[in-house]
Amino acid sequence: MDVSALGLAREQAGLISWRQLHTIGVTRAEARAQLRARRWQRLSREVLSTTTGPLSREQRLWLGVLHAGGDAMLAGLTAARVHGLRNWDRDTITVAVANPHSFEPIEGFRFFRSRRPPQLLRADGLLPVCKIEPAVLMFAAYERNRRTAHGAITACVQQRLTTPAVLAGWLDLLKPLRRAVEFRALISDLDGGVQSLAERDVRRACLEFGVAEPTRQRKRRDRSGRVRYTDCEWKLPDGRILVLEVDGAFHDDFLQAMDDRARARKLTDDRTIVISCSAYEIRYHPASVMEDLIALGVPRRSRVR
Repeated sequence: MDVSALGLAREQAGLISWRQLHTIGVTRAEARAQLRARRWQRLSREVLSTTTGPLSREQRLWLGVLHAGGDAMLAGLTAARVHGLRNWDRDTITVAVANPHSFEPIEGFRFFRSRRPPQLLRADGLLPVCKIEPAVLMFAAYERNRRTAHGAITACVQQRLTTPAVLAGWLDLLKPLRRAVEFRALISDLDGGVQSLAERDVRRACLEFGVAEPTRQRKRRDRSGRVRYTDCEWKLPDGRILVLEVDGAFHDDFLQAMDDRARARKLTDDRTIVISCSAYEIRYHPASVMEDLIALGVPRRSRVR
C-alpha cells in the first residue's frame, strides 16, 4: 500500500475516501485487498477506514465530511462543539454541502445544502468545519424551538467563543437569513442594550394587553441607603408600589443573578412589591407577564390597541 495513502489517513483520524485514493494513485484493487484482509473497513459508499473497531467521535466527524466530499464541512451545533461550545451536544452530526448532489443516507448524520460561499464559512484547520458564528446563526435560523435557537447564540457569547459585535457582522454577511431581525435584537441585549430594548418591549406589551404604562427608571433608595433606579413601577389602587425588574438577556449569569436578587430584597418593604421577568419573556411571552401584573392589581387602560 502506498505510504502516502496511510499518511493522509493518519491526518484524517484513520479515514480516507475513494476520491482521495484515486488522486494519489491507489487503485480500487489495492484498496479491496486491504478490505478482504480485514485490515481496513468500509464505512460508506465513499469512505474507508484504515482501522477496525468502533469509531471515535473524531472519526465520525471525518466520516461526515469525507462522505459528502467537495467543499463539505461540519456545521450547526456539531461545528460549535468543535470550537468549544459546552452543554449543547447533539448525537446527530451536521454537515453542510455546497453541491446539489444527493447522498447515500448515513444513520446519525444530517446533510444540508448551503448556497453561501464555502470559503467564507470555513474555519482554518485540517478538519473542514464552519466558523462558529455562521454555524450557530444558521442553526438558529432553522431551529423550530425559538428558545433553543436563542439559547445557542447566547451560550456562544457567555462562553466567550465570540462577541456580540462579531455576531452582528455575520448577520450582514449571511443576508438573507431567517429570523435576522430578532437575532439582531437578541445580540443587542447581549451587548448591553437590554435596558432600552426591555423598556420598549414592556411598553408594547402594556399597549397590547390594556395595562397602564409604568413609570420608568424611578430613583429610589433601598434599605441600605443605596440609590437604585427601578425598571418599571405602577402605583396600585391600595397605595402600594409594584416594581417590575427586567433581568438579563436569556440565561442568568450566576453572579449577576445573585446581585439582581439581593437588589430586589433590599427594595422590598411593606409598601413595595418587587417582581421580575426576563427580557426574553417580555419579548416573546408577554401575555404571561401581563396576566401576572393584572392579577397583582396593576390598573388597566381604558382602551386596548
